[in-house]
Order: sequence, then structure tokens, then C-alpha cells
Amino acid sequence: MSHFLGLSSFFFTILRKILFFWVKTEVVGNEKDFLQLDPDKPVCYVLQYSSFSSRLVLEQECLAAGLPSSQAPLPIGGKGIRRSFFFLYSRQGQWFRKRQSPTVTQRLKHMVHEATLNSDLDVQIVPVSLLWGREPEKQKSMFKMLLSDSWSVAGRLQKFLIILVHGRRTFVQFSKPISLKSIVDETSSETENHEEIATRKLARILRVHFRRTRQAILGPDLSHRRTLVHSLIHSTVVKDVIRETAKEEGISPEKVKARAIKYGDEIAANLSMTVIRFLSRLLSWVWNKIYNGVNIRNIETVQEIAKENAVVYVPCHRSHIDYLLLSYVLYKHGVMVPHIAAGINLNMPIVGPLLRRGGAFFMRRSFKDNKLYAAIFNEYLYQMFSKGYSVEYFVEGGRSRTGRTLQPRPGMIAMTVRSFLRNSSKPIAFVPVYVGYEKVLEGRTYLGELRGKKKEKESVFGLFRSLSNLRKSFGKVNVNFGDPIFLSKFLDEQQPHWKDQAYDAEYRPKWLNHVVNELADEIVTRINDASSINPINMTGLILLSTAKQAMDEKILASQMDTFSNLLKQMPYSPHMSYPEGCGKDWLEYAEEMGLVSRQKQNLGDIITLEGNNATLMTYYRNNILHLYAVPALIASLFQNNPMMKREKVVFLVRSIYPYIKAELFIHWSKEEISEVAEQWIDVLINNDMLHVEGDSLCRPSTGSANFVLLSVLARFIIQTIERYYISIAVLRNQGPGVLDAAELEEQSTQMAQRMSILYGLNAPEFFDKTLFRHFISNLKENGIITEDEAGKLIYSEKLAGVVEDAKLVLNAEMRQGVLQVTTLS
Repeated sequence: MSHFLGLSSFFFTILRKILFFWVKTEVVGNEKDFLQLDPDKPVCYVLQYSSFSSRLVLEQECLAAGLPSSQAPLPIGGKGIRRSFFFLYSRQGQWFRKRQSPTVTQRLKHMVHEATLNSDLDVQIVPVSLLWGREPEKQKSMFKMLLSDSWSVAGRLQKFLIILVHGRRTFVQFSKPISLKSIVDETSSETENHEEIATRKLARILRVHFRRTRQAILGPDLSHRRTLVHSLIHSTVVKDVIRETAKEEGISPEKVKARAIKYGDEIAANLSMTVIRFLSRLLSWVWNKIYNGVNIRNIETVQEIAKENAVVYVPCHRSHIDYLLLSYVLYKHGVMVPHIAAGINLNMPIVGPLLRRGGAFFMRRSFKDNKLYAAIFNEYLYQMFSKGYSVEYFVEGGRSRTGRTLQPRPGMIAMTVRSFLRNSSKPIAFVPVYVGYEKVLEGRTYLGELRGKKKEKESVFGLFRSLSNLRKSFGKVNVNFGDPIFLSKFLDEQQPHWKDQAYDAEYRPKWLNHVVNELADEIVTRINDASSINPINMTGLILLSTAKQAMDEKILASQMDTFSNLLKQMPYSPHMSYPEGCGKDWLEYAEEMGLVSRQKQNLGDIITLEGNNATLMTYYRNNILHLYAVPALIASLFQNNPMMKREKVVFLVRSIYPYIKAELFIHWSKEEISEVAEQWIDVLINNDMLHVEGDSLCRPSTGSANFVLLSVLARFIIQTIERYYISIAVLRNQGPGVLDAAELEEQSTQMAQRMSILYGLNAPEFFDKTLFRHFISNLKENGIITEDEAGKLIYSEKLAGVVEDAKLVLNAEMRQGVLQVTTLS
């Protein structure tokens, strides 16, 4: 018998090696850190479908990853089990074999039986999903059906063809182990048929697991593009708009219908897995050329969510690389790439068709005045969600030129919510994604635009010009997936009775705008929760907080360590990430990237920001400004005050916080901020940046190292408060009932630009119109200013209190400078 087993093993090994002369695999989840297998417990693998070739692939990947062999005996019970694997589905017949329903195999029964007899026995059951070709089926495609591994008639000839055609694109995903003991223990209360019930439950869990995993990897079946476009025209809502448009324009419905088909053709994606695979290989080469690595965090959450939900990926928008990078990361980790909303300006020759086949669907910047286009686009999005496709769009609208998260534009979110209200059978989950660059590809372009240069229009020639960047290094990229938002749960919280209403394509409930705005703010807030700190933004954060953007090398490295440790003591979010190494390593890295300069000195080298780098570094600093906003606000209160009562500090933080929260999308609510401020005060005390004297807080002695640290921390937020003061000073100087909101915004912007020149501020966002607009809007929301019948701004006595509070933060020179410039103007 042992001779037979040895011979069988020999032939199995030979066939495995022959198979892998042709087969190439992509494997996910086989890392030991991910599986966390207990070496003291036996391991048994489970494959979905009975297939000898699948056994060969499984064993190859187990050996390659250093995992326990699937061919080894499973040491449980007296005789044990011959092999450490089993199939969930079996087949009948020879050449044309049909799959049966999930089969409870003898191996599974034996394992459950032994676990029932021995309460200490546990087997780690590892589900392994294996897909030949990893390609979603096209509806009504006989060729794809013939070569699909899910076709009900699957014989040896078909399997040979599948391996021949798809074998070089084989995808294998290991999932976390299921404890046999836990399943048996959960059913132990059953007095009768305990063993049978445990067996059926385990088979059911595995069946659901494989179905959901397949859904996450492949997504739903793809509709033929022409079929999809014509289905849009046949929807009731689009038919109504076609008739209405024909009547308004006095033309035949057929002409309007032809226009509608043209719109649908302009919008619809044409996702091709051949192009996806090509882009995957191309982008692998590109990332290796321009980046030192792509770090990914919390991808496991996405893999689980995609099994049951239509996923809406909502990344921050810092670069055109964002959507390419996200699709690449998802594809490499076994998640189906999303359909991506792209601006119509990207539908250029060569590039447009390639992006469309990569999953992009194109949308015009505005279509409020085009009812027909709006109806087609809304219907397209509705069909995407109702069929369970994943979608990606940028809630900020455009790319951030300042490095801050921009105010969300709720248009796409509103369409998503309305689609869900029409048909909530398929759950929708929003997944915030933070993409953190150490050096953004368009950095120099942004620099020109921030200084007033006209935005360049995208073109093929511009794309070719950007290829020169392939010779440069852009450091590492961090892709952090944040805490998901489940739309149904969010609606339950905002509108508990939303399910009691009936919704059609045209109905907009009164509460819709409020809920959409709340959802938009929650999305960008959770994007910020997943921020990444890296050596570049830490270097910029501190150097830009010095008067001359220069600092002693050792002091700079030490301060980077200090401020990094502050966040570790009071973490902003469990989803954020930190860089490896220490301040000294980060500083050397920033120098290698060419973003800081070194001046040699006998007493110690000085690190400086020179020329364009000083302005460019504000972009990277702004990526993480929200992480330090609250402690920086506390520190700023001690710049002009050596001592202050603790309760006064908390009161002032509570007063100023709503404006900073709204601008930087910080996650703590107004009700929570007092407690958070108290906690941050304790952290600063523990780090000797504040001292306690009775019921008062004191800053360190002037000139001490800790006083310098407190001053640097304060400067993280001072410019933001100065900008607020400019608007208030302009308003008070003009008096009530003189300016409307637009005039105040314009005058504040001009004033800030002048102050920037006079005081040498290298921060273009200091005079960003949108920031002033948002601040003025928040003053209205908080009742500080109101509008009269003519739309002019009226302010209450609260404004005087705000001015008095500003004296505690801003130094006399800055306040006087603002007032002088305002008065002269």
C-alpha cells in the first residue's frame, strides 16, 4: 500500500510540474501573516469544484507559500484521513460530467464525527477559490459559456480547453480559516442529529462563502454595451422625457430617441478584461519605474464588503493617477475593478477608448439644462447599482491643487441615493479611500496654477509630455481604505421611516438634500480618517512652521519624532498610517527626494526649503493638517498668554472648533470636542509642553526647548485663524448692511493676497476664494452674521466677542497689520 501511495505521489508531482509549464497564477491571501494558522492544529483545504487540475494548482501554491501540504494525511482520529483537502461540489459521468449540489463528502463527515467525539479536536478549514481566467461572463455569449468554469456541463474536454485558453490567467485566493470546533460547539445544544446538523451547517457556510467570494472577484455578468445603451432608452422615465423633449422642440420622437442613443453611447463604459489585464501589466511596470512601492492598508475590509454589496469607491482626488492606482490595487487583490465616473474632457483620442475599456464611463461637467442627458445618465447609474456593479467617483469633483480635502460636490451622491431609493434590493456601501503621495505627479503644474497660471486643458500631447516623469522617482504611495458607510444604515439613522415611502425616478423627498449633504460630509470626513503620515508631509509640516523655513538638522529630526509620537499617544483614527523609521531617516529621505536643501555649518548642518519647494511643501503639509488641528489650536492660545485657566482654554477651543471642523473635515462632533480638548491638554502636559498651576495651565519658560515645541505646534493652525480674522476685520470695517456675501469673499481674498505678500507667506491656500466662501457660510450657520432683505450682511454682538478672542491667539503685529491694510483699503 505504501508503495502504491509513493508511486501515486510521484505521478502527482510530475503532472503538477507539467501543468505549470503552461499555467501562470496570481495568488492572494497565502501570506502566513494573513492566514495566521496555528501550527499545533491540523489544516484542511476546501475547493469549490471537483477537479484534478485544481488539486494540482492547490498543492503548487501551498508548497510555494510554505503552507501545510494539501496532499499530506490529515492526522485526526485513529486512522486519520488520506488527504488534507475536500471538494464542496462533485461531478457525475466521464467526458460530459454534470455538477451536483454541494456534496457532504466522507472526509467532511469524518472530520465532524471526530470533532464531535473529541471536544479538544479542532481543524483549520481553509477555503480556496480558484478561477480559470478570472473573467465575468458576458450575457448571451455562447463562447464565454462554453469556456466558463461555471457551466453546468463540464467535462474533461471542456476543462482542457479552459486551461488552454485561460490557464495563464489563473487566479487563486486563500481565505481565512474556519474553525471546525467552533461550528461543532455552536450546534452542541441540538440533542438529536447533532453531528448531521453540524455537517450541514459547515457545508452551508462554505457554499455561501464561495458564492460571495466569486461575486467579489468577478462582479455581476456584464451586459453587452449595445444592449445596455438600448435598454436605457426603453425605460419608462426616459420614454417620458423623449416625448416631452419632442413636444417642446417640435421634432419627431425618433430624432430625440436617436439623440438619446447618442448620449448613452457617449456615457457608457465598455469594460474589457483583456484591456484590464493589459493595463495591469502596464501599470505594474509604471509603478516600478516611478514609485518605490505601494503600501495598502485595510484591503481585507473591501474584500469582505464586495461579497454582498454594490460598492461605491470614493477616493480623495489628488492626481490623475488616483483612479488607475485604485483599479490596479483592487484587481491585484482579487476584487473586481469598478466602473469609474470620468470627466468628458478625458474622452480624448486614443486615451478615451482605452479608459472606456478599462471601466470608465464619461459624464459632462454640468447637465442641469439638458433634461434628456440627465435622464439617460441617471438611468445608466440606476442600472449599474441595481445590477450590483461597483462604481467609483470623486466627491470633490476636481483634483485638489492645495493638498486639502475639498468641499464635496453632492451631485453623484444624490444620484446614488435616488437610485437606491428606487430599488434597495441590492445593498450599497460607500468605501472611502485615501491616496497619499510623497510626491504628486502633477506637483509642478499645480504650483503654476496656484500662482495664477491658467489651468491646462487635457490633451494627448500633454499626456506624452508627462511620460518624461518616468525618469523621475516619486517615492512611495499609501492607499488606505477607510471605514465603510452602509447606505441603508445611514438612511435609517437620518430618516428612520424612509422605507415606508414609495419612490420613482422623479420623486425627490423633502429630506433628500439634507441627507445627501450629511452623507457627503461624512464621506470626506472618513477619507481624512484614513490619512497617511509620510516623511515628506512631516518634514513640510515642521519646516513651514519656522520663520525662515530653516532649522538645525538634529532639532528638525527630533521634532519630527516628537510630533509623530504625540499622535501615537492620542491617535486621530484607527485607519490612519505612520511611516517606518524615525525623524533622522525621514529627513534623509526628503533630501534624497530633492525637496529640502542642506547648508553645511561647522556647528551643525541647516535644512532649508528653497525656491519653489517652499510653496510645493504646503501641498504635502496640508494633507495632514487636520490630524494636528486640535492640539495646535490649544497651543495657539498660549502664544500671547503665559497662563490661562483650563476651563477657559476648553471654552475657546469649543468656540473656534466648528469653523476648523467644517474646513478640515475633522471627525469629532461639536458635542465631543470638549472631552477631546481635555484629553489633548493631558497629552501636552505629559510631554511637558504645558504645566499645571492650580486650576490654570502655563506654557514652558520662554526660550526653553519645550516652549519652542509648543510654538511650532501653534503655527500649524495660526494661518487658518489669521484668515478668519481677515474676513471679520473686513466686515467690521465696512459696517453692517454694506457688503453681501460675494463682496465680502472678494475683498477678503484680495486682503489675504496682500497680507501674503507683505508677510512673505508661501501658502497659496491662504488667499483661496473657496475657503473664504466656506467660512462666510459657516458664520451664517452659527448665527454670527445674517442677511437683510437686500442680501447685505448684518452681524450681531457675537462678532465683537470673536474679535476679542482673536487677541488671545494672534500676535499684536499681525492684528495691527490686518487692521492697517483693511483701513487703507
